[in-house]
Amino acid sequence: MRRVLFASVRPSAGKTGVLVGVARALGESAGYLKPLGDRLLYRRKRLWDLDASAVTKALGMEADPEAMTIGFDPSKLHYMYDAAATAERLSDLAARAGAGVDILFAEGGRDLLYGASVHLDALTVAEQLDAELVLVASGDGESIMDDVTFFSRRVNTGDVRIKGLIANRLPDGDEFRTTHARTLDQMEVRLLGAIPYEASLERLSVGYLAEHLFAKVIAGEQGLDQTVGTVVVGAMSAHEVLRLPAFRPSNKLVITSGDRSDMILAALESGCVGIVLSNDIVPPPNILSRASVENVPLLLAPQDTFKVAERVDAAEPLLTGDDPKTVDAWQRLAETHVDIDAFRPSAG
Repeated sequence: MRRVLFASVRPSAGKTGVLVGVARALGESAGYLKPLGDRLLYRRKRLWDLDASAVTKALGMEADPEAMTIGFDPSKLHYMYDAAATAERLSDLAARAGAGVDILFAEGGRDLLYGASVHLDALTVAEQLDAELVLVASGDGESIMDDVTFFSRRVNTGDVRIKGLIANRLPDGDEFRTTHARTLDQMEVRLLGAIPYEASLERLSVGYLAEHLFAKVIAGEQGLDQTVGTVVVGAMSAHEVLRLPAFRPSNKLVITSGDRSDMILAALESGCVGIVLSNDIVPPPNILSRASVENVPLLLAPQDTFKVAERVDAAEPLLTGDDPKTVDAWQRLAETHVDIDAFRPSAG
């Protein structure tokens, strides 16, 4: 069985999306591990890593968070496991996740160093699993080359086998190959893929924002898969907000207090993909009924309007596995721009 671990020098490189795209394009039976969870999600009275949840959904795996992640809090893990116990626990998880499959995918934490104090950084996990390491880097060509150069020159990889680089979210994948192929060859770094930026993958779904805000969906559940184009904070009068150019698009998300019936109705009448109701205030029944009929989700959030807006602004467009279009897009990008044959169990 082949074992491959995806890691990145910096956070938010797109490891999970790239991993899902490669796994689906590969078409082999696969297992998955995220030894150290860093995106906590509470679902069905169980603690999940959000990335693990997304991968299991996207790849149609059995959903068992305890079989994929050792823990979430490094300060707790520090007292629960020493190096030997961590290695033994990791080995047990790998044996379970890899049973009966052709390839086992593992994913590192938010960056290359995360988890080092509890023996679960990406390099240590790759070495313990005897897994090939794929480096995922995103952004413009120069920042990606900075990551790769730093990794190649300064990071002691020990006995870890470096499989290569997948460059992600590139302005131009072909230009990156042409410009940097020779330098990568000189560093003996194999370029496994050059994935161009795709705007649709950077948009947030209303359902994802509901989970991110820990909001309760009180109406319009059928519209949770819609994506947000713009965000409008409804802190002024409905008459004034209707004049704003940002209020005209029908793919907007509106944030307003639950007692602002005028603003909520203005959002519904002008078209929107969702409304976040701050301060835990539930609007009148007629508004709930209309939102349900029009499939516009109403998300009830405990924070005030300003804090909700801050959290929405800080939200990253992470893969959740709930949107088939996004999963299919990652597969298409992998099939088109990644050397999938390099991941086949029979490949060297």
